[in-house]
Amino acid sequence: MSKQRVFIITGEASGDLHAANLVHAWKKNSTQFEFQAWGGDRLISEGVEVKKHIRELAFMGFAEVIQNLPAILRNFKTCKQQITDFHADVLLLVDYPGFNLRMAKWAKSKGMKVIYYISPTIWAWKENRIHQIKRDVDRMYTILPFEPAFYRKFDMEVAYFGHPLLDEIERFHETEPSTLIVDSEKPILALLPGSRKQELRKKLPEMLKAAAAFHDSHQVVIAGAPNIPASFYQEFHLAENVSLIQNQTYQLLSKSNVALVTSGTATLETALFRVPQVVCYKSSNISYRIAKALVNIKFISLVNLIMDREVVRELIQQNCQSDLMIIELKKIMAGQAARMDMIEAYDELITLLGQNGCSEKMSLDLIQYLK
Repeated sequence: MSKQRVFIITGEASGDLHAANLVHAWKKNSTQFEFQAWGGDRLISEGVEVKKHIRELAFMGFAEVIQNLPAILRNFKTCKQQITDFHADVLLLVDYPGFNLRMAKWAKSKGMKVIYYISPTIWAWKENRIHQIKRDVDRMYTILPFEPAFYRKFDMEVAYFGHPLLDEIERFHETEPSTLIVDSEKPILALLPGSRKQELRKKLPEMLKAAAAFHDSHQVVIAGAPNIPASFYQEFHLAENVSLIQNQTYQLLSKSNVALVTSGTATLETALFRVPQVVCYKSSNISYRIAKALVNIKFISLVNLIMDREVVRELIQQNCQSDLMIIELKKIMAGQAARMDMIEAYDELITLLGQNGCSEKMSLDLIQYLK
């Protein structure tokens, strides 16, 4: 029996992580599939041949996409050719909707099965994309508990097996992680400034200025993105008592007392480690104005979106400045009532996300579906 060929497209570190965990479970449960991908080091570690690395794909914001449009258009052409050369039977799209929804339309026209993992945020903006998804996607796997009900409003059934980060964090705890190498006995103030150079340049300087107010009481540690070299962070002239660690974000969160976090998956990871946090977001002015006009959501952090209330403080755009970060951090330091309230809300969040085993359940569902 010939193997089915699956081509995976991820565009960011979080997508690479979830795709890799899915492939791990998939390979464990079946030998009848062959994989190629656009991805990162996690997929490579699972033995997947990565044709383009995610470090070449991280464009953020409307203005930044327009500036890089020639490269993005070349990427579409390259990707289509690589999928064709692979003779893919299945296209597995992971998040990255600006690129992946276009690839879904093309793949569907070529007769491939199209699977989408991690739904585009159609509940936040561009709701009319639901019609394209219904047309071009054969099976949708969501990871947020409110998404199946949203899709049902449009007569589309989707699969939800919980959030994959629950599995990743459980695996981390079970493997008895090595000690975080930080030369200090002070409590740790973690900075999670993001995984794209554009956002680092916008937010890390303000985070560092805020962190300087806590140098006497805390050790400041930056979680370096795996796709960005350590040399890049030296642009920010790090103080002596500021440490940089890479590929140890979970080790860092497991030891942290408090955190400044860029919006995105990291806000949820920080919550799942029960670390009180302040969420920071800033993009170019034009990108922000366009997004504000188009996006219909009350919050930007996953924690608040899932809980449908303000659990963590969000400092957005003009409020993403060091003096406000200092004020909000002081509210959630040890001994403060707001700190305990936040941790209690985190426990509610963990219950709401459901049981572990997302990757395992999804792999078995996919194997059955693709028979």
